[in-house]
Amino acid sequence: MRLWQSGRMHRVAIVAQPGIRAFDLAVITEVWGPDRSRSGVPPFELRRCALEPGPIALPGGLTLAPDRGLDWLDEADLVVVPALAEPSDPTPEPVLAALRRVHARGVPVAALCAGAFVLAEAGLLDGRRAVTHWWLAPQLAARYPAVLVEEAPLFVEDDGLWTSAGVASGIDLCLHLVREAHGAEAAAAVARSMVTGPFRTGDHAQYLDRPTPAADRTAEALAAVRQQALRRLHEPLDVATLARWAGMSPRSFARHFAASTGTTPHRWLLSRRLDEARKLLERTDHPVPEVARRAGFASEVSFRQHFGAAFGRSPRAYRTAAANAPITGDSVRNGS
Repeated sequence: MRLWQSGRMHRVAIVAQPGIRAFDLAVITEVWGPDRSRSGVPPFELRRCALEPGPIALPGGLTLAPDRGLDWLDEADLVVVPALAEPSDPTPEPVLAALRRVHARGVPVAALCAGAFVLAEAGLLDGRRAVTHWWLAPQLAARYPAVLVEEAPLFVEDDGLWTSAGVASGIDLCLHLVREAHGAEAAAAVARSMVTGPFRTGDHAQYLDRPTPAADRTAEALAAVRQQALRRLHEPLDVATLARWAGMSPRSFARHFAASTGTTPHRWLLSRRLDEARKLLERTDHPVPEVARRAGFASEVSFRQHFGAAFGRSPRAYRTAAANAPITGDSVRNGS
């Protein structure tokens, strides 16, 4: 079982160094910093770990006071690397060595935006898939030719190394990590408190060009279809039905849907149904066949196959792990 799917992701370490982007730092702090235990979110211990005691200079005249050294990375369940404002700036070797060490221990490491350059400099991305801001992707590929750079996704994972595209996609990756470790309801609660949507998956396209009012109207129609589909997941939805709601032919609908979301209608529906199934497993005692029915799967067999392929465990095992996951502060201190 992967660590981020085990419910053990409570201690989160930020790799703090001079020149990191304040936006990335704020995103990480907002996702894992506040105490949201009243909303059913497990408490987290968030630490800012640096090579030197600080204060650390950030762009825009800001400063950051680290509260731990790099040795605390060895105690973390997740290590998050903010982007440097200047991706070409070198990272000190002790920081790179610490990242290599924690990855070798099986701890997931997530880099936001140009943070992928730091992981690449450490040699961690050699032969692995990675993504960064679409504008920086050619630079990352040219500077580190051993990295398998992808330009389209919002975020990708390869061997416990997560990278995300530019700016707001860092929010999507952080919420996804919460969802993977602690369930859909916990991620939704965090998203609600941040007034952001919890549903953008990694296969969304990061750069969408909508230059005309007609394209905007199409996007609005597609958004309305997605909302209606979310309310009727228990029904046997297909592309023809969704296309009829949008007033399009199935072929035109599928083309516009992929351009708008970066994925196919079928894959989007499957992902939403899996999210709904996870919520039902976490919050109800419905038998597995009833969970499959309410989430819209054609059969229990189909549900089990898709669930196992997506999460590496059976629905019953997932429910047991969710029930046993700690949700109080007894075993972890809140570091906010």
